[in-house]
Amino acid sequence: MSERRRPATRTDHENFCITEGWAERKRATGKRGTHHVNYEFALPDGRILYTRISHPVDRTGHGPSIWSHILRDQLAVTAEEFWACVEDKVLPDRQELQVPAETIPVGIVRVLIVEAHVPEAQVQAMTKAEAIQRLAEFYTTGR
Repeated sequence: MSERRRPATRTDHENFCITEGWAERKRATGKRGTHHVNYEFALPDGRILYTRISHPVDRTGHGPSIWSHILRDQLAVTAEEFWACVEDKVLPDRQELQVPAETIPVGIVRVLIVEAHVPEAQVQAMTKAEAIQRLAEFYTTGR
């Protein structure tokens, strides 16, 4: 069960962005916007998160509905991760993108599944070398 916390303020929101290393977005002219402070953050998976904090950045709180939207859609963290970052400077665990060491080219996958009628699950379990071997077998024997 999560502990009861005070509502998050605009200052907390900005402290989170600063602590995690978000970059402040400026207008094309290089100036800050007049109504919001905008931040962006590039994730390891290639997505870019955007958040905006209304002026003035102060102790004004966010309503529960807007706050859940900010956490989920703009900051992409849980409330626990947010507060750990703001209060204890613990950065959220943003997993590095795991790229498979060796992938099977899509053309080989297509031929094995569509033409050689190898079940998709079996193809997914193959290494690249096994897939190439199976493709060579299909081309030489027709099976």
